[in-house]
Amino acid sequence: GFWHSPECEFVRLCIGRSQEAVEGSVRLAVLKGQVYVLGRESPRSLYNEELVSMNVQGDYEPADATGFININSLRLKEYHRLQSKVTVKQDE
Repeated sequence: GFWHSPECEFVRLCIGRSQEAVEGSVRLAVLKGQVYVLGRESPRSLYNEELVSMNVQGDYEPADATGFININSLRLKEYHRLQSKVTVKQDE
């Protein structure tokens, strides 16, 4: 129902922009109404096993995630606090 709305146009533009640097290939298998990803590759892949594996990198401890979660929760809590103020004012 909102395909021709300004919000939908904005989202389509954002998606298009986010995909400008995407290149590569994906191998698929289609069988009985199902689609299976068999593999993917890209010369511009952001995946780096040395950075994401705790076994390989060694500089990351699982406890580090707690700090990341706490920092992100600060901004999210503040955002929701401000949103609730806006909602209350609109309801008055």
